[in-house]
Amino acid sequence: MRDQRGVVLPSPLVMLSVIAVAMAAIAFVATRGGEPTEREITPAARESAEPSAAAEPTKEPKPTKAPEPAVERGKVYVEVYNNSAVTGLAGRVAQKAGDVGWQVVGADNWYGTIPTSTVYYPKKLERAAKLLALDLGIERTAPAVEPMRMDRLTLILTGELG
Repeated sequence: MRDQRGVVLPSPLVMLSVIAVAMAAIAFVATRGGEPTEREITPAARESAEPSAAAEPTKEPKPTKAPEPAVERGKVYVEVYNNSAVTGLAGRVAQKAGDVGWQVVGADNWYGTIPTSTVYYPKKLERAAKLLALDLGIERTAPAVEPMRMDRLTLILTGELG
């Protein structure tokens, strides 16, 4: 008669392997889904001050919408949050935003996961969000979500500024 023997693995190794596979599965399920909507920030096109070289008159252009009023930095509330391990980052960036004219009404820490520094905005402040992002060198803007306030811009920093 033949003996049937197998390899016995140490039980701590087996348990750690099972736990690692379970954690990977949970992480996969928790993080899958659509990527956050990112917006490309582009400066407004500036018209040339020089008259065109064409001397002949052309058809009159169709009437366009009235230009939107310029964003008044001092009338837009901004809250700045630090979502990094860099001590004092929110305070420094809040000071910088205030120095260029934004009405900073608070600076604190943010608890959550943000992929990169982002200016969040309610629909009516989208243009202001893009301007704030340009002023501070931030590449990402996104619509505001709960629990953010819908009457102001919310800037969440992840550490690449400073």
